[in-house]
Amino acid sequence: MTSKRRRHSAEQIIRKLQDAEKLQAQGQDVAAIARELGVTEATYYRWKNQYGGLKAEDAKRLKELEKQNDRLKKLLAEAELEKAALKELAQGNF
Repeated sequence: MTSKRRRHSAEQIIRKLQDAEKLQAQGQDVAAIARELGVTEATYYRWKNQYGGLKAEDAKRLKELEKQNDRLKKLLAEAELEKAALKELAQGNF
């Protein structure tokens, strides 16, 4: 059985984790919960580790901060590269 891989938004993941908590309170095991959510057990545990306890707006903010962090890392790398190139030019090693 092959399934099409799909991405879930942070809001969808949090909603599914809330559903999973309800199912767990009813006494279902992790395998049954994962089947109900349509994901693997590994995905369930990864989601729980990453998004457990977050609200939808918190998850949205987390995604925004991760994007901003990636952008800043890229800018820093570019600045360091320019700095190294200017240093070489100043030393006459071109």
